[in-house]
Amino acid sequence: MNDLDTCLRCRHTLRDHETGRYLCCRCEDHVARALTDIPQLYSQLGAHLHRGASNGPAVSGSKAAPMPLRGDVLDLQMEKGPVLGVLQGWVRDWEFYGHAELAETSTLQERVNGACRTLRYNLGWAVVHHPAADEFADEVLAAHRALRRITTGETPPRRIAVTCPCEQTLRITLDTRGETCPRCGAEYGHSEVLRLPLAERRAAA
Repeated sequence: MNDLDTCLRCRHTLRDHETGRYLCCRCEDHVARALTDIPQLYSQLGAHLHRGASNGPAVSGSKAAPMPLRGDVLDLQMEKGPVLGVLQGWVRDWEFYGHAELAETSTLQERVNGACRTLRYNLGWAVVHHPAADEFADEVLAAHRALRRITTGETPPRRIAVTCPCEQTLRITLDTRGETCPRCGAEYGHSEVLRLPLAERRAAA
């Protein structure tokens, strides 16, 4: 169990009922929602596989060259890619602890569904007992963001430049879990880094 008084992922101070957890309830909820959404988002990847693909009907006898495939979509669909590969990697890890069972004999979609289901079911155990719960959360949320960018056209979060007291500029997003200054080594949690002053814009040459 966590001996610190902060969530390993967002660095927020744990509340009384969260004492001993590796992740706070807020981070647990984010991961739970991602695991719920991922199967449906994964199933939509095929519709985005071709560059410039439209939703209109195919024209029989068309002599147009086939549209090139999108490498980013193919990567997300692969067995060892950043979605199924990550999910099954954590299922294998949790299987060692007796809290999951890996199934590799079905379709890729069914394996994504099954992995999300077992990870979601055992999430309550992981946030209290798994010392790498923060790494698990980060990887699941990264997979979820990658799927959303493809299926919804969602753009990556805008980066904001803030300044550490040592005058080092840090580039963060509003959902960053925290930052470590590369110059002075100062560590900032989520709320702390958002309170740093905005960096001054440099005048154009």
